[in-house]
Amino acid sequence: MVFPSRCSSPGPLVWKRREFLRLASACTVNSVLLPSLPMRAAGSIGGKKVVVVTFGGGARDEETFGPDGHENIPWLLKTLLPQSTFFGQVVNRGILGHYVATTSLATGVYETFNNFSGVAPPHPTLFEYFRRDLRRPVHDAWLISPSNGFRNMGGSTARKYGPEFGASVLLPKQLLQAASPGHGAGSIDRLLRDTYEEPHISGGATGETELRQIENILRFSRDEFVQHALSMDSADELSVYVAHQLMLQVAPSLLWITLHDIDVAHSGAFSLYIDGIQRTDRLCVDIWKNIQANPEYSGKTTMFVLPDFGRDSDTDPGGNSFQHHRTGDAASRTTWMMVLGPGVREGVFVQRAVESIDLVPTIGKILGISTALAEGRVLSEVA
Repeated sequence: MVFPSRCSSPGPLVWKRREFLRLASACTVNSVLLPSLPMRAAGSIGGKKVVVVTFGGGARDEETFGPDGHENIPWLLKTLLPQSTFFGQVVNRGILGHYVATTSLATGVYETFNNFSGVAPPHPTLFEYFRRDLRRPVHDAWLISPSNGFRNMGGSTARKYGPEFGASVLLPKQLLQAASPGHGAGSIDRLLRDTYEEPHISGGATGETELRQIENILRFSRDEFVQHALSMDSADELSVYVAHQLMLQVAPSLLWITLHDIDVAHSGAFSLYIDGIQRTDRLCVDIWKNIQANPEYSGKTTMFVLPDFGRDSDTDPGGNSFQHHRTGDAASRTTWMMVLGPGVREGVFVQRAVESIDLVPTIGKILGISTALAEGRVLSEVA
């Protein structure tokens, strides 16, 4: 699949996206989105924090910011969008597999390794740039990942970087598996499915390592953690719960949360796909509310929310509609991103096309770090 360069003129689909996104946003905030709104005061460099939330599993415009998708994202549309700078045309030109695509977001390079290999990326991650340049301790950068296959996303194999500068990794499913050996099958299985493309119960928990993380980092007993988990409906709820506790106990400056419930679309059930989007919508605003309620984060945190990519269109004969992301068509590659926080202009709609790999250089500019090996560009609208 060949895609146009950054400088290509937008086609009819792009213009269609611009129009419905602009209208949807204007109707929601009851005002025209203007790029000249005043900037809010930015915090000091030493106090800046960044939280990244990937809308994992892939979501199309039709079910999110398209006119027919508004009912699925009331929190994003009515609460977060008016506070954000919104990029309506974010293109992913890489491999459309969730691990390789999310890792590409974290390196700023379109990675080409096998999506199901679980290998560490060859290019430095944002976490490594951050910790190496600012000499930050290991507890100041964290990655919360949805499956065991994401375990190695926190650090690369790049020379002068590598795992010693990588993120600390929390795998909520592995934590739960280690903490609940006495629970009967079925009581927590709904939270332990590793991925929807490879449907099996999550594995890889070493036991002692996970139990130490629960007790020493999250500050829960094993039984407390399991009891909280049993009250949850999905693995993403568990991930956000773990993230909230990590923010309370450790308050890392750089936190990356990958949500993945939407990927249930691979099952072929449209209703479950919509449920995943609606849940992710709610969880995104929960994360933002937790940021605002936490004095360690409030007033100094920039939050980025973006899908890893979309899903196949209904009209492409080579695809499976919402169920998969195999064709590389515009619906599967073109998504959106919203950015909120101090110094970010509110109610701004950015029309120009950007790329998903622009995330790392942009965060690098905000945090004052070099991201020399990333291939994306700084998004000047927010950094």
